Amino acid sequence: MTAKNAQEEILRLLREKAGQFVSGEEFSQSLGVSRTAVWKQVRQLRELGYTIEAVTSRGYRLTGTPDTLIPTEIQAGLETRRIGREVVYYETTDSTNLRAHDLGEAGAAEGTVVIADRQTAGKGRLGRSWISPPGVNLYVSVLLRPPILPYHAPQLSFLSAVAVARAVAEISGLAPSVKWPNDVLLRGRKIAGLLNEMSAETEGIHYVILGIGVNLNMRSDQFPADLRYPATSLALEKGEPISRAAFARALLHHLDSLYALYLEAGFPPVLKAWEAFFDLIGRQVEVDYQSRRVQGRVEGLDDDGALLLRLPDGRAEKVLAGDVRPV
Repeated sequence: MTAKNAQEEILRLLREKAGQFVSGEEFSQSLGVSRTAVWKQVRQLRELGYTIEAVTSRGYRLTGTPDTLIPTEIQAGLETRRIGREVVYYETTDSTNLRAHDLGEAGAAEGTVVIADRQTAGKGRLGRSWISPPGVNLYVSVLLRPPILPYHAPQLSFLSAVAVARAVAEISGLAPSVKWPNDVLLRGRKIAGLLNEMSAETEGIHYVILGIGVNLNMRSDQFPADLRYPATSLALEKGEPISRAAFARALLHHLDSLYALYLEAGFPPVLKAWEAFFDLIGRQVEVDYQSRRVQGRVEGLDDDGALLLRLPDGRAEKVLAGDVRPV
């Protein structure tokens, strides 16, 4: 048994008997190793930040877990069919999307998750950067291999947004909204950004990467002063720290269930779920196409998720890409 597997087994036994002691002998029998070897693994878990009480003649008891995103913590109690069965963790990497691309090219299984504590080159839409300080947020990429045409891949952005919004509501009790096409807001401020990328040919997709960044515990002074859109974090809105591992598990759970729904029933139920978080219908917005800007009233979305506007002169405008903000 590897050290990683031994630590996972120790944590599993400690969690099964939450609040109770597990004897060194019980660990030894379960792991097939000596009690000295058990003690060494417990010591390494403490170095990772776990608080494990040891009492002579009684054994060990888990009394605290660190705010870490290591696979053992992410997968504890995670019951998903596809997403998160394999979790790859980096303390620091350039971009989780780039690492997921490498795994996709190497043939990694659908549902593989890449998580980093810190990104040095986090990616946003249109070549923008995503600020990724360590120890506060969630930076995650999910590798999928959907049996769809490349034309339909943007539909998965709506799926990601719904999963993030549902995780925010579940963990915080707050009411998020979505901003077309792929941001998640709290009280009008951006809390999460999504960047989906793919490898495809004309007739099929090799893989899609769902890139997701969520501001969980960022302080106000950690946000850049020149943000294009007002931003916040879940902790700032909730008024208390957020467990990153708990949020990651909730997010992966919702991604897994929504992806299963998408494969079974297609895009319509995902779009309907997205519309439940969309609060701009009937409101005036401005769309920045980079080369020009237009204003109009939001009338809804078409079957493919394109934004439908009514312009001031009465003409209809179908928006396929652009930055949207209320005016």
